[in-house]
Amino acid sequence: MNKYGLIGYPLKHSFSQRFFTEKFAKENIEAAYLNFEIPQLLLFPDIIKSHPDLKGLNVTIPYKEDVMQFLDELDIEAEAIGAVNVIKFDRSKGGVKLIGYNSDIIGFQNSIFPLIKPAIHRKALVLGTGGASKAVVRALQNLNIQPVYVSRTKKEGAFIYQDLSEKILTEYTVIINASPLGTFPNVNEAPDIPYQYISTNHLVYDLVYNPEETKFLKLAKENGAIIKNGAEMLELQALAAWEIWNR
Repeated sequence: MNKYGLIGYPLKHSFSQRFFTEKFAKENIEAAYLNFEIPQLLLFPDIIKSHPDLKGLNVTIPYKEDVMQFLDELDIEAEAIGAVNVIKFDRSKGGVKLIGYNSDIIGFQNSIFPLIKPAIHRKALVLGTGGASKAVVRALQNLNIQPVYVSRTKKEGAFIYQDLSEKILTEYTVIINASPLGTFPNVNEAPDIPYQYISTNHLVYDLVYNPEETKFLKLAKENGAIIKNGAEMLELQALAAWEIWNR
């Protein structure tokens, strides 16, 4: 039986295992999907050794960037952004070759695209600077939207949260939370931005999908913004991962 799985920490509320287990049952696919909740990435080689029937892995927080050191090859997109969320196990030539991809890009891009109004959505604030945010930035660039990171610490070419003013929020009408802030059980947390400057011109997207409406989205909606959570993105990136593993 082919096996697939997810590495990350923590994985208590993993979407992927439920999604793929249901997919396998519905489509009569003889396969299993396992969660590998590892507190240290140094345990990653042990997973490979102890599961010779693994065909592919998803990668989630906090390992999307650091896992690359263990891979033999990177897809062009994954290499360009410096983050991986899909690993394909190529066993075609004896042994195993690990190839890294990023399906977050297409998942996010196809999820946000229908909501974009080109006349007003030209610039975006990307909250967070981790592996997920890199995929978001790439997708926004593909959609001809100019992204700028918002970080907690000063970085070249990025805003810090204290910089965010009425002028900036009026100019940047797309705001994406690419951090885990607000994820269950920490539902009372939200990025520290001046929500009073959000308007009906804004498109506000949260990669977090649990809860369905985060505090971040709720505050944005109260000011008239179009809002969307990351549930559809997750499904789209998962389907893209399945295609990568089986092509």
